[in-house]
Amino acid sequence: MAAPCSRMASRPLWQFITNVRRTGLKHTGVRQISLGSACRAATQTRSKTESVASPWKLYGAVCLQRLPVISQERNPIEDQFAELMHQMELERSLLSDHEQRLLEDSERMTRKQADNYDSDEEEADYGGQETITAQDQEDTWEQKLKHFQPALRDRDVGGTPLGSVERCLGDSLVLLVQQTVGKETIWLLPQAQWEAGETLRQTAERGLSSLPEADFKATFLGNTPCGVYRYTFPKEVRTERCVGAKVFFFKAFLSAGSATSQKEPFLWVKKTELQGYLKPAYLEKVDRFILNL
Repeated sequence: MAAPCSRMASRPLWQFITNVRRTGLKHTGVRQISLGSACRAATQTRSKTESVASPWKLYGAVCLQRLPVISQERNPIEDQFAELMHQMELERSLLSDHEQRLLEDSERMTRKQADNYDSDEEEADYGGQETITAQDQEDTWEQKLKHFQPALRDRDVGGTPLGSVERCLGDSLVLLVQQTVGKETIWLLPQAQWEAGETLRQTAERGLSSLPEADFKATFLGNTPCGVYRYTFPKEVRTERCVGAKVFFFKAFLSAGSATSQKEPFLWVKKTELQGYLKPAYLEKVDRFILNL
């Protein structure tokens, strides 16, 4: 039994591989690929990819929204429902401390009108001090109410500028900045051109932090763009290496900070006011992801 094994072990390795190729690989249908040719093909493909630059300029923009600060005005149906809920709560609720005092004062006045009323006993209960009735407190509160002036819900009535973050407190506002694109000055969302080594979100953050005379602190909603806008440059400035630009939008909410337009114009506008400032094609892309909260 050991003789065949010794003969197989004494055969040269190249003869063994040749026999395997003749017997096994002939009928398997497996294509024999040279490792050197595969490496050369991969190197050529990578070199071609690196040599071809993207004909599009990349931009990162941020859609910064200021959420409503106060509640919005109710419509007639909401007013009727609120009145109904208030009436139901009033009927099912217990008496407050002030209402309890009104009942006690009413009982005290009833005892004073009785024939067997003892004033000495009443003064002993209250220590001889002059009592302030609940009705006296209500009269004092009514006098203070006459001098109270509530703040305006709509501050635009007082002439609040569009660059103020404190306008339209009951609505959601979007930040617009004025930028020069080519030879034209237009309103856009804050944006910056992408630089090598940074992500698109970092580009959008840089576009917001680079605004002069502004200290906006924003909370970004994720690392994925919520929209993209692509446009081609005019023919007079378009080249084979630079066809146009792609703008990637990121959503963010204003956390803190306020600014009004000084050196660089800012606008805080409602969603319904965007059509007066943005280009139609640009507005079509932006309007998809702006929430009218």
